[in-house]
Amino acid sequence: MTLPDLSSTLPSRPSLAWHKRWWRSQSPARQDRYAMLAPLLAVLMFLAAIAAAFGYLRLEEIDREQQAVKRDVEYAQQRLRLRLLERQEQLMRLAADVSNQQIDSEEFVTQAEALVQQYPELQSVVWIDAKKRVKMGYTSPSVPNAQVRTAGEMVRLPATEATFGLARDVRQPVYSTPFNTGTGTQAVLQVHVPLADAGRFAGVVVGEYQIDGLMRYAVPSEIAAKYAVALLDDQGKLLAGNTTPARNAAARFLPWTAQDNSYEIPVSPVGNGLVIRAQAYRTSLGLVGSGLFWLVAALSLMTAWMLLGTWRHTRRRMQAQSALIKETNFRRAMENSMLTGMRALDMQGRISYVNPAFCQMTGWSETELVGLTAPFPYWPEEDRESLASKLEDELAGRTTPGGFQVRVKRKDGHVFDARMYVSPLIDPKGQQTGWMTSMTDITEPNRVRQQLSESYERFTTVLEGLDASVSVAPLGSQELLFANKLYRQWFGSHTEGHLNLVAQAGRPDTPRGEADDDVDVLVGLPVGELTVAQSENAEIFISSLGKWLEVRSRYLSWTDGRLAQMVIATDITPRRHAEEQSAMQAERAQSASRLITMGEMASSVAHELNQPLTAINNYCNGMVSRIQSKQINEQDLLAALEKTAKQAQRAGQIIQRIRSFVKRSEPNRTPSDISAMVAEAVELAEIELRRRNVRLTHYVAARLPKLLVDPILIEQVLVNLMKNAAESVDNAQRPSARRSVELRVLPKVIEGQGAAGVGAVEFTVTDTGKGLAPEVMGRLYEAFFSTKAEGMGIGLNLCRTIVESHQGRMQAENLYNGGDISGCRFSFWLPTAQDALDASSHEPVNAVH
Repeated sequence: MTLPDLSSTLPSRPSLAWHKRWWRSQSPARQDRYAMLAPLLAVLMFLAAIAAAFGYLRLEEIDREQQAVKRDVEYAQQRLRLRLLERQEQLMRLAADVSNQQIDSEEFVTQAEALVQQYPELQSVVWIDAKKRVKMGYTSPSVPNAQVRTAGEMVRLPATEATFGLARDVRQPVYSTPFNTGTGTQAVLQVHVPLADAGRFAGVVVGEYQIDGLMRYAVPSEIAAKYAVALLDDQGKLLAGNTTPARNAAARFLPWTAQDNSYEIPVSPVGNGLVIRAQAYRTSLGLVGSGLFWLVAALSLMTAWMLLGTWRHTRRRMQAQSALIKETNFRRAMENSMLTGMRALDMQGRISYVNPAFCQMTGWSETELVGLTAPFPYWPEEDRESLASKLEDELAGRTTPGGFQVRVKRKDGHVFDARMYVSPLIDPKGQQTGWMTSMTDITEPNRVRQQLSESYERFTTVLEGLDASVSVAPLGSQELLFANKLYRQWFGSHTEGHLNLVAQAGRPDTPRGEADDDVDVLVGLPVGELTVAQSENAEIFISSLGKWLEVRSRYLSWTDGRLAQMVIATDITPRRHAEEQSAMQAERAQSASRLITMGEMASSVAHELNQPLTAINNYCNGMVSRIQSKQINEQDLLAALEKTAKQAQRAGQIIQRIRSFVKRSEPNRTPSDISAMVAEAVELAEIELRRRNVRLTHYVAARLPKLLVDPILIEQVLVNLMKNAAESVDNAQRPSARRSVELRVLPKVIEGQGAAGVGAVEFTVTDTGKGLAPEVMGRLYEAFFSTKAEGMGIGLNLCRTIVESHQGRMQAENLYNGGDISGCRFSFWLPTAQDALDASSHEPVNAVH
């Protein structure tokens, strides 16, 4: 690397004294030519002022003319609009009379004739029915016979048919676009006013205007006299009026030629189909017709010709001076804008040049540094020996291409880190005149590098201390990019453990069938970008460790750009054991609750069994007596035996129902019929209700869907609620007419559980007891809380647990009759089988062995 000697090539800044000396050194003739520059500038400024004044006045004149044209055209458009709206309102009144059947055909023709004769621009008024057939109308006598529409004639003009259809659709007055009814005819404009008969479309009343008549009678005469006023269609075609003659196309490009002063605007309410335009007549000769303009132009040309020679010489001089100033400014800007400090040393080690960046880094000015020899003031005292050694190597030519790091002391004593690069300084003749050193402040990069190192150390410490295994491996490779301490403790430093976790966590719950053999090997991967896909959770059992692990995995982009997969495995063996024990305890509690319920109903069950047993005993005793007295025939004996067998069967059914209710079994959720569950529960509960002299009524809605439940547990909830209801009625000592319990089963939609809600079935048990006290309502489902002296307080708690385990909800409320409590209602709902399956599909993935 060779750099030019900046100290020898940079020019010194010119001073005011130098300018004075340079001016005195010039010849008188040259000084005279320089002095002519000021009059030239004055003349040019005068000509520019004259031209600007002429241009400003001309622009003001053009603007005033344009504003006047715009204002007059808008006024003419308003007059034309008001005239059209007045005719439209009269036609609408005529159409209203026709729709209300207030006038007949003759009166319609009379009123139409009056309108046409009163308003010359209106050439015809026609009544057309809903079938596009002319029913009646009146046309001005000035209209040719070919354009007169007679009664019974069908409408066939395309423009009329299109406007007729639009009026029929929008049921509002509609204007057509201007059109010609035939060859050589004048353009006309139609307005279609719809008719209504009992809310139905009954035709239209068509008013037809002459465009030329609108031009004559609607446009004010004073505007028509001042401008060339014309009515155009949406294609710019002239319909009525006149225009100014076209100018020569080449003359439009001349700067002093006045442009056409015109303005056009659509006519409301017709819209863009009818446009009114006004063009101002040319009354001014323009700028070219002004004698003052030609006088000023001639003087300007003469002045420019006389000063052309002086200007050419001055231009050469200014070009040379500009190039010199530009080169000087460029070098100065390059020197001042450099962020790297530059220092030049001569062959003896003396500082010969420093740039502003070097001075800003060290805090020493250029005058304080230039000319100094080692030791330099920006050397720290403790590093002077090493820096002096490096300077000797530098002067001897022993430099390092990659530079070296040093510490530099600022003038205020602050020390920062810097990196220096040294290269020979070669002059234009190819001779080495010294050494050029560039210096860069690397304090901030060093600080960032240190922070990154500390951050990496902290991050690694945290990962090593986690109680979860963390591993990262690229896809399709056996390389293990990262593994923390627990992973190495469980699986070693190999990638087999990572791949085993990924394989088991991604294994489907159902076995592959024959139809799955052709499935893509990438099935199951996220369909979006892998690095933004959500993490997947799974619980698996690792037999080699004897542990249950919760595995979470996600994809990420590694530092080198490769796609990798991170797997986090957490030991959940204690939690799984606790869940299993909790499930066993809940199952035992449910079984115990059923036993307690049957124990509480023991007297009622005994009474229920006593009836068939007593009947059996009576039948047997009667048959024995009649056999002994030989007063029974074979037919009576068979009838008595059948009754005895029926009573025995009834007693057996009661015992079998109680055994199936209290028998402890594994939870078995199957699609269950609601009517069968309710029937079983009602038969069990009726035993207790009959003992307490409480009437039970129940209603089950027809065509209820099946529920995905354990029927024994749901029967347990129903029996417990009906038994509690009977006890509440009995404790309230209600009269016989009010001793009742009602069970209702109805379909229900649970709002807020999805876009369309969740289908469910609601069970409601209503009693006529004294209800629940406020302090009891707050602790209703609390375990081991009971209002009964002999109660254990686990019935309602288990009921709610059972309902919520089936993804349902339970609630209780008091019933009021005025201000008095008239009873209590317990209700719970369970999702249907399909909704229960959909909800269970969103739960975390089950464990895989």
